Amino acid sequence: MEVDSRRRISLGQLGHHSRYLATVDSDGSILLRPAVVITELEARLMTHALADRVAANREDPSRLVKRRQ
Repeated sequence: MEVDSRRRISLGQLGHHSRYLATVDSDGSILLRPAVVITELEARLMTHALADRVAANREDPSRLVKRRQ
């Protein structure tokens, strides 16, 4: 791949998502991770919902799902 005059590249068939988080490693590698944008309110609601599920599972261990290692 080559960058254009504005330092952009096209992912072409490699890009299957519409949004990515980009990070640059110390060796200069660029890592793209698929991302979803949500509001701060949605993030807070999801955090509380997860905490509630964890607490409920601790109160009733029969709800836990055993997984193979």
